[in-house]
Amino acid sequence: MLTTIREKTQGTFAWVILLLICVPFALWGLQNYTDNPQENALIVVGDKEFVRNDVTQAYAQFKQQYAEMKVPEEVLKNQAIEKLIRDELLLQHVVDEQLAISDETARQFIATLDYFQTEGQFDKKKYESLLGSQGMTSAQFVRRIRKALVMEQYQKAITETSFVTDKDIASFFEIQNQTRGIEYVTLKKQAVTDMPASEDIAAYYKKHEQSYQTTAQVSVKYVELLLSDLIKEIDPTEEQTLAYYEDNKDLYSKKERRKISHILFMSNKDTTEAQALAKATAAKARLATDSFATLAAELSDDTLTAKSGGDLGLFEVGVMEAAFEDAAANLGLGEVSAPVKSAFGYHLITVTELVAAETKAYIAVKAEVKLAVQRAEAETNFYELGESLTEESFENSDNLAVVAESLGLDIKTTPLFNQLSGSDLASEEKVRQAAFSEAVLQGNNSEPLELSEERLVVLRLLEHQPAETKPLSDVETEITLAIQAEQAEGALKTLAESIKQSILDGNSLKEATKEQALMIKGIAKLSRSSQDIAWQLNQAVFKAAKPVAGKTTPIIVDGENGELHIVNVLGVAAGSKEGEAEKAKLARMNIARALGQADYTAAVEAMRADTKVLIKQP
Repeated sequence: MLTTIREKTQGTFAWVILLLICVPFALWGLQNYTDNPQENALIVVGDKEFVRNDVTQAYAQFKQQYAEMKVPEEVLKNQAIEKLIRDELLLQHVVDEQLAISDETARQFIATLDYFQTEGQFDKKKYESLLGSQGMTSAQFVRRIRKALVMEQYQKAITETSFVTDKDIASFFEIQNQTRGIEYVTLKKQAVTDMPASEDIAAYYKKHEQSYQTTAQVSVKYVELLLSDLIKEIDPTEEQTLAYYEDNKDLYSKKERRKISHILFMSNKDTTEAQALAKATAAKARLATDSFATLAAELSDDTLTAKSGGDLGLFEVGVMEAAFEDAAANLGLGEVSAPVKSAFGYHLITVTELVAAETKAYIAVKAEVKLAVQRAEAETNFYELGESLTEESFENSDNLAVVAESLGLDIKTTPLFNQLSGSDLASEEKVRQAAFSEAVLQGNNSEPLELSEERLVVLRLLEHQPAETKPLSDVETEITLAIQAEQAEGALKTLAESIKQSILDGNSLKEATKEQALMIKGIAKLSRSSQDIAWQLNQAVFKAAKPVAGKTTPIIVDGENGELHIVNVLGVAAGSKEGEAEKAKLARMNIARALGQADYTAAVEAMRADTKVLIKQP
């Protein structure tokens, strides 16, 4: 956990990353502890209250860890909240237990962080500058580090102290490498052709009436407000389009594209500013014979960009220091700056890609501008008409014609549709939900439905066909087939149970199935990884009880296509760890980790049981 920062911070400009993620709140899941008494707490752990900002930040940090995985948002949110609670429980516990890490230990750890190093050594000036930019003192930062370290130390004291004995490993392989001898047959359904009695059909019909209902359907009449229709009604003048173009030239312009690279010569306790400047001046002289990228790889103290020729990507104002930005902004393509001073030393800067800014002529974008003017005016009209539509449909909830006439809209109709599907307008789920709502079914207009940012609809019931039970005569054939299917399935299960019972009574599988003349298949040494049978069947075999007292273990397993398998487990052979040296090492490590994590989880749950934990709905 605490090694993550070391792994992800390499190079002089790693401080930029640090500023972006905000040091105090990014370290190892420690959340924003800034209290806002004006906000209601969403989560309470003991005496600690977390407001929306805390929860949002916890979620953002947690989500970043799973950015490449397709995890449902709701799952991520719940897991983030749980992590926030567990971290706070752990923090409160170590504080209550008065567990501590010395300031010296914290400082030693801080000194190892690449964020605060220059040429592999801790740079106090950089450290203080970086904390100062975050409004944090060294003492405050050290306290946070101490909390993080003691939390990790407590967790590791549990998770990394579990041990696994040789006997545990032997037992593991006895189970993991176990083999089983089996024999099995497959029973398939036999079609039932006997016709059920009329009274049986009637009884089945009465018992399953809900299965033979027609689907409720409705049709609606509606008015819709479309932005596309309003756009067609607007014909802007030449003056309007030209004025719009002049006011919004940035929409028809491309900004300058300027890509830059640099070579950094650091000034620190080992290199004075004068020495860094001398290095930069000498390097610029070498550019007469050597390429910028070659010198960057050889000389730059920015190890993060050196290997890519000093590439800093596209130039953006407001990221670097003013002197650096001024020099970069005024260079031509391929031109190299004089040494430029910054807080880190001196830089040589060059422009590796330059595409000039460009604004399209009015005549070239006139049609596009006209559409933009139309759309802008239409959007204003759409908003105003939308307000009117809401008011009119509410004030005339029992009459759609008045609404249509007031706004100059046509009344349209739909064919019948049900709650699950429909065509055209009824393909919209919002429409189907509104159409089957109690208010609309009772004869009222719906509320305006926003089907998109450019489409509003108000609908009213036209026709309603409620669900009703189909006549027996219409479903008699369907019921007959259902009864026959049930009888076939029942006969199959009865046969399977009788064969299983016969084996339990002491007969062999061959004797138990002699009347059916079934093909018996056998596997002498079935392993857990075997692909000789379907995985569901394999899994059931290894879940079955071991044969005891000279008796076999028969089981019934459902097949994928309605068939049943009768499996007779004949014997079990314990596995061995012989030849599994490498797997044994991995097993020992994984089992120990699992045991340690289980112990840690139990410890945190015990803390939770003794602490007030509340999760409120936002």
